[in-house]
Amino acid sequence: MQMTIAAVFAMTFAMPVWAQDFLVGPGAPAAAFPKPDRPVADIISPIWHDEKERDDANEPRQLVRLLGIRSGMTVADIGAGSGYYVVRLSPVVGPRGRIIAEDVVPEYIQGLRKRVRDRGLQNVVINRGEPHDPGLPADSLDLAILVHTYHEIAQPYALLYNLVPALKPGARVGIVDAYRPTAEHGTPPDLLRCELAAVGYRQITFDRLAGSEAYLAVFVPPSVAGRTPPQAMVACKAR
Repeated sequence: MQMTIAAVFAMTFAMPVWAQDFLVGPGAPAAAFPKPDRPVADIISPIWHDEKERDDANEPRQLVRLLGIRSGMTVADIGAGSGYYVVRLSPVVGPRGRIIAEDVVPEYIQGLRKRVRDRGLQNVVINRGEPHDPGLPADSLDLAILVHTYHEIAQPYALLYNLVPALKPGARVGIVDAYRPTAEHGTPPDLLRCELAAVGYRQITFDRLAGSEAYLAVFVPPSVAGRTPPQAMVACKAR
């Protein structure tokens, strides 16, 4: 049985970069969780005015330093969008590492496939998830990042709950968002902490990012058994 599981996992990561779906079972259904008690922003282009403007803010270098991203790590970019972070983190994790680019929007998935293929990035796997479930293999991630996308997640409690099994022991979750209400494409830090705590996550660091109105909040996940049961979760209210 162990050999079979290992073989399936190896085959999954051996798929071409344009593969979209991991061979994993579904997580807990969205209907089991409370809906967020605050506005969910519409999904918009993940690029600022352009990528140069974002580069000038030095956001990727700050994240690499603050999150300790290094060669050999497996990093999931949840809500990867156009692939801004995918192409910048691919050389950081190197040939022994892996970037998993996850999104739920078919047009973004198509664009990601083309961008990764055109650049010949051999350490990137693209996966189409669901709003309530990223659909990632168990114990596969050293780090998950959600960059300027948390406020657009329609089922945050379910997604955070279903993300936990994919995180290795010692893994972390880094969330970048703006100091704005969710309706204005940001997430107030107190609201973010409340929503993650409702699932069982614990914040360990918080940094304001230079060059923009954004912050980086880093959390450690609960164990699979330590997650708050869906029926016991209470949605946080935005103040």
